[in-house]
This record gives sequence, C-alpha cells and structure tokens, in this order.
Amino acid sequence: MSACVPARADSARTKHVHPPHSPPPHGPRRFRVAGADVSAAIAVFLIALPLSLGIALATGAPLQAGLVAAAVGGIVAGRIGGCPLQVSGPAAGLTVVTADLIQHYGWRTTCAITVFAGIAQLGLGCLRVARSALAVSPAIVHGMLAGIGVTIAVAQLHIVLGGTPQSSVPDNLVALPAQLANLHPADLAVSVLTLTLLLLWPRIPGRAGQALGKLPAALIAVAGATAVAALTGLRLPKVDLPSWSSHALASLPDGPVLGLVAAVLTTTLVCSVQSLLGAVAVDKLVAARPSLTGRVKRSDLDRELLGQGAANIVSGSLGGLPIAGVAVRSSANVAAGAVSRNSTMLHGVLVVIAALLMVPALELIPLASLAALVMAVGLKMVSLNHIRTVTRHREVLVYAVTTCGVVFLGVLEGVALGIAVAVGVALHRLTRTRITHDETEGVHHVHVRGQLTFLAVPRLSRVLHQVPHGADAVVELDGSFMDHAAYETLQDWQKTHTAQGGSVDITGRRPGTRISEPAEEDGCRCRPWTPWRNHQCERPPTAPPRGTAGRSATDGSPAGNLGTATGPNTPGTRDATGATGGSGAPDGPTGHELARGISAFHRNTGPLMRRELARLAREGQQPSQLFLTCADSRVVTSMITSSGPGDLFVVRNVGNFVPLPGEESGDDSVAAAIEYAVDVLKVRSITVCGHSGCGAMQALLAAEPGAARTPLQRWLRHGLPSLERALPDVDVDGNEQEHKRGAGRARPRLAGRGAADTAERLCLANVVQQLEHLRAHDSVARALGAGDLELHGMYFHVGEAQSYLLSEDAEGSVFELVRETNLTA
Repeated sequence: MSACVPARADSARTKHVHPPHSPPPHGPRRFRVAGADVSAAIAVFLIALPLSLGIALATGAPLQAGLVAAAVGGIVAGRIGGCPLQVSGPAAGLTVVTADLIQHYGWRTTCAITVFAGIAQLGLGCLRVARSALAVSPAIVHGMLAGIGVTIAVAQLHIVLGGTPQSSVPDNLVALPAQLANLHPADLAVSVLTLTLLLLWPRIPGRAGQALGKLPAALIAVAGATAVAALTGLRLPKVDLPSWSSHALASLPDGPVLGLVAAVLTTTLVCSVQSLLGAVAVDKLVAARPSLTGRVKRSDLDRELLGQGAANIVSGSLGGLPIAGVAVRSSANVAAGAVSRNSTMLHGVLVVIAALLMVPALELIPLASLAALVMAVGLKMVSLNHIRTVTRHREVLVYAVTTCGVVFLGVLEGVALGIAVAVGVALHRLTRTRITHDETEGVHHVHVRGQLTFLAVPRLSRVLHQVPHGADAVVELDGSFMDHAAYETLQDWQKTHTAQGGSVDITGRRPGTRISEPAEEDGCRCRPWTPWRNHQCERPPTAPPRGTAGRSATDGSPAGNLGTATGPNTPGTRDATGATGGSGAPDGPTGHELARGISAFHRNTGPLMRRELARLAREGQQPSQLFLTCADSRVVTSMITSSGPGDLFVVRNVGNFVPLPGEESGDDSVAAAIEYAVDVLKVRSITVCGHSGCGAMQALLAAEPGAARTPLQRWLRHGLPSLERALPDVDVDGNEQEHKRGAGRARPRLAGRGAADTAERLCLANVVQQLEHLRAHDSVARALGAGDLELHGMYFHVGEAQSYLLSEDAEGSVFELVRETNLTA
C-alpha cells in the first residue's frame, strides 16, 4: 500500500486539521436570491403579464403564446443571456412581423419559423458578429420602431372601437370611417377608462402618489377596467384561454422555401437588433447607478445573442411568440433595484405560476382594455425625442423613409429602404464638397467645406489656380477627411506658389491651427487639440515688435514684467498665473472651451477615475504631503510628481512665498493652509517648489523705488528676504552695500552647473528662504520637533522638464538633479 494513503483503520481515527493559510472549508453552496431581486421581479411581472396578453392579442396568436414567451424569455434568456438585467419576452417591435407571419403561414408554421430564427441567432452568436449589428444607423432602428408603433396603434384602434382590424395599415385606414360610424359604446368606454388610468396613475400628487406610484400603471389600468366591466355587467369580448392540453405547438414549416427563408431572416434581424440595442441601453442605465458598479458586468453581446437564440428555440417549440429584449420591462427592472439576473429569472417563474393558477382571473379581462394598452405602447414607440435627434444629425430623411416603408410595405422592406437611403446620404455627404475663393485686403482666401476626396480634386485645382502668382493665400480646410490625391494636389500647388514668391497658410477648422509646415520659421505649428498643449497660438493684434522682449507693457513697473520673455516665437506674454497677457486667441479662452474640456473628462478620464474618486469621497482626503508652489500654469504638480487625486495638498501663489507669521507681515490664507495640512491632515512632509522663468522673481529684480503700491507689489514684499539672500551686495533699494543678514551666507546653487542668470539664482535662493519661513510657523515647528514632519526644497526647470531636490553639503545649499539611478526599488 502506498505510504501516501492511510490504512482504513487509521483513516477512521485520523482528524483532518484545517491548514492555517487556506480558506476554511465551505459546505454546499446554497442558492440565494437578494431581496432587491425579489421586489424587482414582482414589479416586472406585474408589467409583463398584461403586456404579454396584449401583444399576443395584437398579433392574432393564441393568448397563451404571450405567457409562454414571457416565461421562457425570463427563465432561458435571463439565465443564458449576456446582459444580466435585460428582461426578454414578447416585444411590441415584433408584433407586425409575427402578425404577418401568422396571416401568411398560420400559427404552427410561425412557431417553426421562430425556432429557425433562434438557430440563426445561435449561429450569429458563435460567429461573434454581435457588434456588427450595432453598425446599423440609429435612424433606421428608430424609424423601424416608429413604423411598427404606427402599425400597432392603427390596428388596435379598431378593437378599441369594438371592431376587428384588417391585415395592413392602408386597409385599416380605409375601414376606419365605417368603424367610427358603427362603434360599440361599451368597448369604447372600457378603452377610454384604461387609457385614462394609464395616463393619470403616474401623476397622482403628494405622498399618496409616491406610494401608489410603485404599482405599475399598466397593471392598474387593466385591473381597473376589468373591475369596472365586471361590476357594471358590461358584455364585452374577454380573454379566452383554452386548456393547455389543446395548446398548439410548432410543426414542420409549410410554404415556399424563399418565403420561409425571408421570414426567418426578418425575424432574426428584428429580434437580434432590438435585443442588442436593448442590452446597450441597459448598460447605460446600470452605469447611472453607482451601487451597481463592479457588481453587474457589462453586457457580452455575443452571449446575449446565444441567450436570445436559445430562448426563441424553446419558445417556438412550446408554442410561444418570438422573443426579444424589451425596453419597458428592462428599464423597470433596473429602476426597481435589481442586482443580478435572478430578478429576470424569478419574473419568468411568476409568469408560469400565473399562467397555471390565475386563469379564471385572466379570463375576466376585456379585450378592449388590452387593445388600449397595446395601442398606447405603439404610440410611445413614435418618440419625439428620437425625431429631434435624427433631425439634429440631418438623418430625418432616413428616419422618414424607414417609417413609411415599414408602415406601407412591411418591416423587412422598410429596413431595406432605410439602409439604401442611409448609404445614399453617406455617399452624398462624402462627395459634396464646397470650395469658394474670395479676396480680403489683398489676401486670397480659399475655403474648403466638406470632405476633400479625389472627386473634389478638379474643383480644388481650378479654384487654387485662380490665386494670382506671388499673392498671399490662406487655405481653410473645414472638414474631417482628406485623401492622398487631394493632399498631393494641395502640396504641389503650395510648393509652386511659394517658389513664385507667394505665401501660403493652410489652416484647419480652428483659428491659428496649422495642418502643414508654415512658410515662415516662426509660424505656429500647433496641431488639433492634444493633452498638455496650449493652442492660443494666434499672434495678438497688439503684439510687441521684435527686440522688445521682457520690456514693460506700460510704465516699466514690475507688473509689466511679471511673465516670460516675449520673443518672435512667443505670441504673447503670460502672467504668473499662466493667463495669456494679450489674448492668444481673438476672444481668449471661452466657456465653449471649458465645456469641451469638461466633456472630454466625462468621456475619457471620468470613467477611469470614478471608482477611485468615489473611494476618496467616502474616506475623505489623506494626502501624504503639502506641496507649496508657484501659480504659474506651466507647473503641473500632479504631472511632475506622478501623483494622483488625494496624494498632494497643494497651495499655489505668485512666487511660492511662505510669509512669516505676524499680524503685519503674515498672510492668513497661506498660514491657514499650513496649519490645516500639518495639524488636521497630518501630512508627513512639506515641499516648497520653485521653477525657472518665474515672473515673480523677475518682478522683484525689476522693482523700482517709489513705484505705486499695487496689490501685486504689496504681495511681492514677502520675497525681499529672498532677494537679500540671493544678492547680499545689493539692498532692496538698489544701493550697493553689505547687509548684515546677507553677509557670509553661501548662495544656493545647482549641482554640476552654475545658475543661468540672476533670475535663476534668485529662484533657488527663494526656495531656501521660504523653507526658513516655514520653520517659523508654530504648527511646523511642533511637528518638526516631534519628528513627524520633513521639509523639502525643489526646483523645476520648465524648459528642460527636469527637477532638482535641495540637499546640504559642506559648501551650503545645493540642488541636485533627480535621476533614475538615484531611485531605489
């Protein structure tokens, strides 16, 4: 016997000890359903029950077929499908297709077509082509649904009036006057009552409305109309549910092969597209509920097709209607608080129970009430919001053609027409290019609006050759695409025109945005918007002439020099906050730019940061350090320190000053931030960061005695000690003399090289000086004494994108370059 296997006698006495580092043993896993899923399942069931009967009535199928489809859609599609919270079942979007199939092939063959459509969906799911179904233009999908809605509403209107619908919309419209002349008051009264309850129930005001609004309006409308009809003794056609023993099941299809293939393809197309679009819509609803983040996965569209295919196979085999994802029930499921696919499956179980045990109650429902309910659903499918959307995107023609095609020809024919029109519109937009030429103040402007393809090259060449030789020309490209043929034509003309003494400026849609190399070396080379790039590139009308770099804009006061030097390649000056002094664009930064940046954050960065920001919102901020730096817009603290939200407590001001505490010399805003960071947030370090080209340091150097005391100059007085440290032989009034405080102190320096100029020397001295000011604050002194705080000095060279950290050696303060070799793992 193997030594690894204990003997039977020993094994009976062996006590198996649970290993200390392994998870404890679990018993058999029990199936649990969350309470939120139970309540959501009940809410969806109450909506699905009347709608399933109404859709079955509208198609002309046995009423049990609607219940079968609802149960199978909930259980099978809910268990296998790739969208956990989508509820599947008989959908209003399939009503017209199913009614047409029943009329042409009969009910049993329609069930077989449903089975084959399910098999086709399984094949599409295995081929993983679900995403390609989303390539269909939304205008076509909305137009198809609108056409189906119109068809449903017109047909059910005859039942509402007490009659029988015809086979097509034109026939129903022709028969409508006769039906109005021969309406049945009882049917009309029950229908009006149903529609009234359906409309008013969600609008009950006050607390009573909030409580009663939890009950679905569809259930209340049908139940109320049924109760009134029963109490008043109205004789109306009512729901007739034959015995399940006589329920018709699928049989072998009987009919022309091509017609059956077209029927299968039509059913597959409508079921698949509606289910996939519904899954995408459910993902959006789930994303709007933060409580579901991480609990409900995004939809697997290929698996969703497999689930829908399996459900259609089972539904068709059991004599049920075709199945697709249903938007009304899915949105109700999410809104009711469902957290898993158990709610969808449980709703299917409830439908089975109702179909077996509630037959006497269901047979009290008037058909006119169900018809009114389905008619209201059909009218809602014609969405005004969708019409406004397609109009705004110039696709109303596609929408209208698809809708009319579905109404008057059929679903497959209408969708085919919509696709053809959508392709035609796309080709028209691709080939429609408008090219104009005009002259303004001696400059020839060529404006190209639209896509620039080889089809527009002849017109482009003809217009370009209208520009005289040696003239200044501007070519404005207002489009999003340019092919190789158009590019070569434009470039060849540009080279020829430039060689003949002319100038060419090729710009994009935004002013000042070039898409090619400019003729002048000092032109703007900005491309369309990219991160970390400022695009206010157009030279302002009042830009200073060459040779006036760094000169005061007004009277030579320090305020005029508070920015970087303005040379031939810098279109405007920037103050210490980074604002463009001289408006880099004609109107400067606008609210539109702000909104566009926020929109980009919501679209790109927000989804990636939402979980981390939600954690910070719950736990509060716990930064590791206080980072005190200049307000210059070029110093991006999170970028140069590779930090994220919650890492740095940042204080910014002009010149990264730390005023000394005191009633006269102090500054409460900076002092308050220091106290809050040290005493409340318990930061472990404080970093003072200076930078090259600091406008505040330049203003200190250029200060003139007796100048007017502006708020900026009063603030700059906090930098006078730094000026004394950097230039000990020059006093703050410009007189050359020895200062007691400055004498004998070594000037801070950079390791490996000397300071580039006096301004850089002052920037380094300022960092060291502000660290001394920090130690004078009580909260900092206490934390330093307790060993709970560290102070760091840092210098960031903007042009070189390099950072230096302050250290002390035998010769004094030195800023050493941070290299990768200095970093420990």
